[in-house]
Amino acid sequence: MGMTLRTTEKQTEALRRQAAAEGRSMQAVALDAIDEYIGRRAHQAKVRSVLDRVIAEEATVLKRLAEA
Repeated sequence: MGMTLRTTEKQTEALRRQAAAEGRSMQAVALDAIDEYIGRRAHQAKVRSVLDRVIAEEATVLKRLAEA
């Protein structure tokens, strides 16, 4: 599936420089950046979910520690 991605001149030039530095196409660099962003966000969501569960399960202990 395709899409059109509009970037600023500054973004395009930065992408061009990065692609040249890596010896890869601008598209390959952009796709890797998208994959990295999505992976990082998914990881953050998992961490937040686990943290929320631990906080809920250990609320009593956390309250006692806060009062100490």
